[in-house]
Amino acid sequence: MGGNEPTKNTRRRQQNRKRKQPAAPKEEPRLTCYVCFTNVNHAFAFQLFTTITVNEPAPGLKTIFNFRIPDQRSGKVEVQYVHGYSGISTSVGLTANPIVNFSGVLGTDVLAIGSELSYDTKIGEFTKYNAGVNFTKADLVASLTVTDKGDTLNASYYHLVNPLNNTAFGAEVTHSFSTNKNTLTLGSQHALDPLTTVKARINHSGKAHALIQHEWRPKSFFTISGEVDTKSFEQSAKIGLGLALKP
Repeated sequence: MGGNEPTKNTRRRQQNRKRKQPAAPKEEPRLTCYVCFTNVNHAFAFQLFTTITVNEPAPGLKTIFNFRIPDQRSGKVEVQYVHGYSGISTSVGLTANPIVNFSGVLGTDVLAIGSELSYDTKIGEFTKYNAGVNFTKADLVASLTVTDKGDTLNASYYHLVNPLNNTAFGAEVTHSFSTNKNTLTLGSQHALDPLTTVKARINHSGKAHALIQHEWRPKSFFTISGEVDTKSFEQSAKIGLGLALKP
């Protein structure tokens, strides 16, 4: 009996500590505002951009209110729901004839299917409907999308050949049903060392683009790029320099 008392006391203390632990605080609604001043015809005007976010009124749910002052027609409410690998988002303008937007995605860590729609209640028509499917693995990403109200079909493929030197190849094909035109772009990249990367691409019309990028300090990059039309080398060559600095 005596040997069991320390164990009982230990369990009792652990249970008491669990009871005393406060519950995770519920995130309060967040208000974000900023003011924009503009000069129109030598007269100053201002707009107050306001966003109110209500996080998780129910599990996985988020509500966002957006509006601009003094624009009375700018109000919009958006509702988002996320659960696992699926999510939906719906927004409605706070006007007499609002535009209703809907987007959703459903899938797994490998395959995802999504779509987005926009409906104008004033004219009674869909102004946007797009859909796509995406396949992702550790070394490749492939996607197929239909955009522009079903007029444009786009397929893309990215394959990581060698993770050690970040060597990868990619391709993108686009077809327009209304014009019956196709575009093709091929690209690749390769890391010369951990801080220097070379990238290149060429499209179906013969325009080639290449760059070399060096990270000379953390998050800061120096880039040299060039572009040329392989059908007209003398007239189309371009060279550019870029510098990106981040604190």
